[in-house]
Amino acid sequence: MIQLLFIATPCDTLLHMVKPVNTINKLKKGEPVTIVALGDSLTYGWMVDTGYVDYFYDFLKIQYPGATITIFNKGVPGDTADGGLHRVGYDVIPYNPDCVLIQFALNDCVYGYTPDIFGNYIRAIISTIQQKIQCDIIIITSVWFGDSPEAQHAYTFYDMLITIAREYHLPIAMTHQYWEDAVKKGTPLNELVQFDGVHPTEEGYYIMSLALQELFT
Repeated sequence: MIQLLFIATPCDTLLHMVKPVNTINKLKKGEPVTIVALGDSLTYGWMVDTGYVDYFYDFLKIQYPGATITIFNKGVPGDTADGGLHRVGYDVIPYNPDCVLIQFALNDCVYGYTPDIFGNYIRAIISTIQQKIQCDIIIITSVWFGDSPEAQHAYTFYDMLITIAREYHLPIAMTHQYWEDAVKKGTPLNELVQFDGVHPTEEGYYIMSLALQELFT
């Protein structure tokens, strides 16, 4: 049983000063807020009953009890930033959201995209959203795998996301740093990841949600 203890761990101080201010203000005022989560299987919540989107929703309901909150989960297992760009027109824009979460990287890494090409698709997603609607946009990194060479390659995609967050002055939820911090504090990595070594367990998804929660406190 995972206890819903909403705590925050400092990661990148400068980046975490950037927050989704407009969405937070609406939540504080008790106004309706719509959020779209665009991503891959980690956003979808692969092979679990409760994913990070669910934990995040529970947090928002507790943190802002007067607000009416709707989250549309548009995670597609196996998807890449390229696919996400193609889906923006029907999975994001029609909902006119107050906030969009963008989470991609691992499939792009596995399928042979370079970090630069991946980054260009992420930039295109952001630009397309900004051209169509006014909303907060939050970038989310993915899981931490340890220090193997394969893991180090995946982290170059996270580095690209951090670069883009700085370029666009966007909030970024540092999932991988939260996982790394949890492991270094004694949580076994195999308790955070499923049998495939990639997808989070519910505990892993909960820690993933903590990185997002920090931006809303």
